[in-house]
Amino acid sequence: MFLKENVILAVAGLRANKIRAFLTMLGIIIGIGSVIAIVSIGDAVTNNVSDTMAGLGANNIYVYVAPSDNDSIYGQMNGSGTEKMDDSDLLTFEQIEQVRKKFSNEISDLALYESVGSGKAQDGHKYANVTIYGANPGFGSVENVDVQKGRFLTDRDISGNRSVAVVSDKLVSNMFGSGTDPLGQKINVDTSDGVESYTIVGVYKYVQQGFGGAAVADKDISTTLYIPVSVAKETSDNQNYSSFEIRLKNVNDTHAFTDRIESYMKRLYANNPKYTCSAYNMENMLSSVTSMMGTISIAIAAIAAIALIVGGIGVMNIMLVSVTERTREIGTRKALGARSSYIRMQFIVESVIICVIGGIIGIITGIGLAAAGVALLKMKLVISVPIIFISVGFSMLIGIFFGYYPAKKASQLDPIEALRYE
Repeated sequence: MFLKENVILAVAGLRANKIRAFLTMLGIIIGIGSVIAIVSIGDAVTNNVSDTMAGLGANNIYVYVAPSDNDSIYGQMNGSGTEKMDDSDLLTFEQIEQVRKKFSNEISDLALYESVGSGKAQDGHKYANVTIYGANPGFGSVENVDVQKGRFLTDRDISGNRSVAVVSDKLVSNMFGSGTDPLGQKINVDTSDGVESYTIVGVYKYVQQGFGGAAVADKDISTTLYIPVSVAKETSDNQNYSSFEIRLKNVNDTHAFTDRIESYMKRLYANNPKYTCSAYNMENMLSSVTSMMGTISIAIAAIAAIALIVGGIGVMNIMLVSVTERTREIGTRKALGARSSYIRMQFIVESVIICVIGGIIGIITGIGLAAAGVALLKMKLVISVPIIFISVGFSMLIGIFFGYYPAKKASQLDPIEALRYE
């Protein structure tokens, strides 16, 4: 009953000074809204990165040739391995097949690929931008290529050097009418080496990777066009391979298997003084990226939480003003027998209510900002329920902490002096 009376008094006081109460809450609203928006957007980005990397094969193993003095994939990506490799330094098809047989119980599929370059499929005014990749049959499974019509590349396409291609649904919509079956149709692709003609044997569903980026019209999106790796090798400087990718079966410890296959590959290169062969999986990279992004989100959220401290100081300030304004009221209540603890609790409850209302508005504001942010980034909204409860709890703690001093000051007023106050 006592608490209910304090709540009624607190709400009545806030309603009597609506603008002042709102301005007092503003710091709490900004602080909690910022924290929730930042954490939610950070979670959305982290999930997007995780999903993207999972789609690329987070549990797959990548085997690659690199300089002996820097066999790290990071070093290779940073340009440490830019020296042109001879065919004798690369992996032969026979060596790769040897790996497949050696680890046949663990390997589900093995992907070979060769980047050919970019080009443009064109037929009169119709066109589609493409990036051409040579691939083997295992590439479709390893890279999760979702073939919706026809088929992916086969061993017969590879052995026969067939001029066939698997294209995206975006290319089909750009190049053919809605009533035309693309399978069996020929497309001419203009590249830096001239015009190449391919017969379409399969259509896969295009999936945008990454974070959205700048808006690009469907007709200008560049999608991958897959051709037999043997056809791609016809125009390549090297006939052997600098890397391949493995999809595992039911291997519980990906890291342990990565170490095993790396040891095996290094033995193959034991007599090569310039180059070695290494392996890595994206699981470690995914964990590192997730951890890093989580740390960044927490750090930024902690900075945003400073606004909560500022808001708490604002609450303390306004409660001190309220104590001063209500000195005679406090004196009257004490003269009528109200205990100091009752007076103290009255002002603490009022402070908590200010912070809780501000926290609820802040949560709504934060969710709104997060929704707008992820919409701009073209991601899925992720709301952390624990952070909402933490925010409400933190609001109450701020109310108690910053409301205690003004409440204590009010409870210690001398009733006679309070009644004399003008």
